[in-house]
Amino acid sequence: PGGRLGDARTRRNVFCVGVAVFTLASAVAGAAQSPAWLIAARLAQGVGGGLTTPQVAGFIQTLFSGPDRGKAFGIFGATIGLATAIGPLLGGVLIAAFGATEGWRYVFYINVPVGVVAIVLAFRLLPVRPSDSRQRLDPVGVGLLAVALFLVLFPVVHGREDRLGSRPWWLEGVAAAVFAGFVVWERRLRRRGGDPMIDLGLFRLRSFSLGSALALSYFAGFTAIFLVLSLYFQNGLGYDALLAGLALTPFAVGSGGSALLGGRIVSRYGRAVVVVGMVLFVVGLGVVDVVVAHVHGRSAGWATAPALFVAGVGSGLVVSPNQALTLAEVSGEGGGSGGGVLQTGQRVGAAYGIAFVSALFFREVATTRGDYATALSVGLRLVLVLVLVALLIGVADLVTGRRRTS
Repeated sequence: PGGRLGDARTRRNVFCVGVAVFTLASAVAGAAQSPAWLIAARLAQGVGGGLTTPQVAGFIQTLFSGPDRGKAFGIFGATIGLATAIGPLLGGVLIAAFGATEGWRYVFYINVPVGVVAIVLAFRLLPVRPSDSRQRLDPVGVGLLAVALFLVLFPVVHGREDRLGSRPWWLEGVAAAVFAGFVVWERRLRRRGGDPMIDLGLFRLRSFSLGSALALSYFAGFTAIFLVLSLYFQNGLGYDALLAGLALTPFAVGSGGSALLGGRIVSRYGRAVVVVGMVLFVVGLGVVDVVVAHVHGRSAGWATAPALFVAGVGSGLVVSPNQALTLAEVSGEGGGSGGGVLQTGQRVGAAYGIAFVSALFFREVATTRGDYATALSVGLRLVLVLVLVALLIGVADLVTGRRRTS
């Protein structure tokens, strides 16, 4: 819905509101006095993020075209890579500086000055779209989709972390029925001349439908590795938060550097860039699995660094180029909505990937009585399976695309 709101209203204002909500929620999270307080603040942070991130894709769709659009997405990906590298390190520094008891609060407080600066710069630098392009909103569609997504995600977060079978998976059937109602409503609204929240015609675009499916599967695997690797480094090897952040840095550095390259060459080589990136990711993560099984003790962080760098290079060639290709046929006016659909799929995939990978991880920890290396290997193998599914989608898109060109 955040992407659709940006398309229907002033994208800059929606971006600023999202950043403001995220910034305020960060301050509230830092001051939390109970788990419920913290969870509520994190929920508000998610709302702010959901309003903010689709506007970036919308701006890129509106302001750039052709090869320049790929380059813009590449710079966006490199920025994410840089932030991913700085985040764990800065978090470790803050916890080391303020102590394990209160240091976590400053991981949230640090967002406040960053958010204020971002809002000021946004009002100065981001363009304002003319008001005559305003579209009608779709509150019924927003409500139906919100209910459906809640039902899809609730089993993921409800229940013991190591027991998937005890969760209310029957809600997925209810979610499917609500999704069906959402589709019926959106089609009806379109026939009546309204402005549906999601243009279902997007899914008739081959690049958009295959790119969205690839992103969902890839993020299901890609996002989970940070959780299991952090647990392995801190709980298994005894690293503190700063050392764990340093151990993950090679991945982020590789990702940030290759995202720039991917953005520059994606318009020339197309989906092949994404396929090569996923192959590098699979190879790098496979080597991490082998290294963890044979290198024990605190030196494992050094031993896994080269392979994590290779996996990061691969990831940088996947995320931004895939986003550019997926949105290539989407109009600039629908860029926010298209980007919102893509990012919602990524978040759903990430939630499910984390749930299943962490469940296997914690179950293995309990079974082996604390063997975090074995648990990491089990988790990484599920990650590889999920990414291989994404790789198959990418290869299928590449092959069918070449046949169509012939």
